[in-house]
Amino acid sequence: MFYDRNEAAIKLANKLLPYKGRRPLVLGIPRGAVPMAKVIAEQLNGDCDVVLVRKLRAPYSPELAIGSIDENGWTYIASIASAVGADDAYIAHEKKIQMETIQQRRKQYTPVHTPLNPTGRIVIVVDDGLATGATMIAALYSLIKKDPAKLICAVPVAPADTLNKINRLVDQVVCLEVPENFQSVGQFYEHFPQVEDAEVKAILQSKHVTGKTDNHDTYVI
Repeated sequence: MFYDRNEAAIKLANKLLPYKGRRPLVLGIPRGAVPMAKVIAEQLNGDCDVVLVRKLRAPYSPELAIGSIDENGWTYIASIASAVGADDAYIAHEKKIQMETIQQRRKQYTPVHTPLNPTGRIVIVVDDGLATGATMIAALYSLIKKDPAKLICAVPVAPADTLNKINRLVDQVVCLEVPENFQSVGQFYEHFPQVEDAEVKAILQSKHVTGKTDNHDTYVI
């Protein structure tokens, strides 16, 4: 469906052209979507930044998301969590692990780039694809609290049921492909390498403004 993330980003940017020249803030979910956010921001004459969230992994099946957590500790728990063996103790432990990763990344990224403030701006949140949508849900919820002028989810590919969940949280969803046979995001790319922190840091060495919230509640869909 896509050769690589760069091709997918260019196709997304073409769908987002109405925002060109309106200085949108394009936020990539680390690490895979950050190079895509950079391409889209360049195409739209906007700014590029990251939104730090992490997937909460299922017991014995780390590729399956049972939820997600944002930089301030807000947690989304999917309805499948208990069915796959994730009890309260497991979730608490997994949250701790993923928060440590988020904090480590913030320590790496902030010295080269102070977070940009989304308040009052057109905000486009980018990922390289959605499966369960867990990390996107956490990313969007963390941004809703910061009162953007408009909130947009932009992804190359996602299943229909996931898009239905995301639609409730944003002003607009831009998704290029909605395949019926969806197993993983990587299946829709010919070239899908891992993105390293060094590449993310290089992308983030640009404009600097701050913005932060703190709310530690839980949202269940």
